[in-house]
Amino acid sequence: MGRSFRLGTGTIQANGVELGIERFGREDDPLVLLAGGTTMLSWPDALCEQLAVGGRHVVRYDLRDSGGSTTLDPEQPGYDLRDLAADAAALVGALGVETAHLGGVGVSGMVAQVAALDHPEVFSALTLVATRPVAPGPVDEDLPDHDPAVMDALFSYPMPDWTDRDAVAAFAAQGAEMMGDDPAQARATASRIWDRTPSSDPAVHQANQLGMVFSRIDCAPRWRERLGELDLPTLVVHGRADPFFPLGNGEALAAEISAAELLVLDDMGTALPSPASAPVAAAMLAL
Repeated sequence: MGRSFRLGTGTIQANGVELGIERFGREDDPLVLLAGGTTMLSWPDALCEQLAVGGRHVVRYDLRDSGGSTTLDPEQPGYDLRDLAADAAALVGALGVETAHLGGVGVSGMVAQVAALDHPEVFSALTLVATRPVAPGPVDEDLPDHDPAVMDALFSYPMPDWTDRDAVAAFAAQGAEMMGDDPAQARATASRIWDRTPSSDPAVHQANQLGMVFSRIDCAPRWRERLGELDLPTLVVHGRADPFFPLGNGEALAAEISAAELLVLDDMGTALPSPASAPVAAAMLAL
């Protein structure tokens, strides 16, 4: 890559909260805003740098109750999905621009869908990675649910000591093998997430690692029936081997958003693998 395209990390106030951010590229380039799922590290460094090389100002950020963002009580969050969508829209303005390409991965893909629907004047393009068009909980009959065998294996695996960095990293690597992801990448990412967690509270560490807050926030009302309203360029990225949100979920998103393109990665499970950064960045830059 030559020189580094990282501009640095910090926090920025938006919608009444502090959001942890990291910037790549030049601030006067078009903005690509990447919502963490739930921490910003769900977006690989290589992908952020390749977008910056392609002439984009990339800002990845932590959702509330994770990473460098405002953390109060992830076991009893005082906000809902619409607040998280409003955070994304407010962050664009706080960064000093009018519009942005918004990306969401996993649960933050749900945030991104709602943000684009509720704030259509703010978002110019959308990238949805390994997500689905309905909230956590019971799935629509036409959508494939979590792979039951994989879920049984995951839930039978003992939880780590959330205050033990090595134990948490090993737990992440074990889970990655079950989810079709790279264990080495998962171990490294979990260690970085642990280092960025602003508390020694086990509940906060667990929330940072597993995105537990999404099982506790109100995601109503449904938004799937509104997806036809979206007319912005959209990229749906999904792993063929994803057991958590199986491929049919990405196919449904691509079918229901009129301007959507579906990119299926044969070797991807639930997480964006670093080697996929080049094709994903190229597809995002083409929107």
